[in-house]
Amino acid sequence: MSDVHLPAPPAAVMSEIENTLLDQGFTFLRAATTRPLLESYGLSDWSGFADSWNRLGLDRYMADGGRYRRRRYATFSISPEEIRRKKHQPHYQSRDHNLLNGGVERWFRQIEDGIADHPVLQSVLHSFSRMADKLTPHVERPPVWHAEVHQFRIEASPESEGLPTPEGMHRDGVDWVMVLMIGRENVEQGITTIHGADREMLGSFTLVDPMDAALVDDHRVYHGVTAVKPVDVTKPAHRDVLVVTLRHE
Repeated sequence: MSDVHLPAPPAAVMSEIENTLLDQGFTFLRAATTRPLLESYGLSDWSGFADSWNRLGLDRYMADGGRYRRRRYATFSISPEEIRRKKHQPHYQSRDHNLLNGGVERWFRQIEDGIADHPVLQSVLHSFSRMADKLTPHVERPPVWHAEVHQFRIEASPESEGLPTPEGMHRDGVDWVMVLMIGRENVEQGITTIHGADREMLGSFTLVDPMDAALVDDHRVYHGVTAVKPVDVTKPAHRDVLVVTLRHE
């Protein structure tokens, strides 16, 4: 899809992020840090990218019967030489990692071609995969990462809370997870919690501003997000995020 010929991001910024991930297994990046990092990889037209969240499809696989989640999905192969979109395929998680919705192939609407090629998504895939390369020991580093990209909108109403992680505290069964805030409209809560192997809480934070981000070492920690509720019950309410996971091809 695209060749990688981009300058390295600011070394000090990358070093701080990587050291925090190595130390804690997770990090929270405010937009003031994420934006210049992504801009160094070619980010542009944020508003056009964010507007695509208005065109997601209803997630009809919710085992809790909920109709509060909308999404699109795509997969990519990422090597140091290129990012290539794969043929559309179902999303699958074992019930070990998703007790609520796991164990079945889930076919979601494809991410639109213009969004798959968009400079925002390309900058995310470039930067995240390079970071994963540096953080993964050489003997364990794959030549190609399998990336799964999810566009999520969680809707909330007076009758129904929106659950960003209806499966609760969990791991995704991958190597690395990135969650990028796209936007929040008329919602409160949505607190991200991070837990160690013993399930004890290690930290919490809230993705509030566009481009706030969380990075997670999925081997080391569990994560979850509390329900979102409308601030003004007379108006639409939603939380939009981009989730990217990387695992060995």
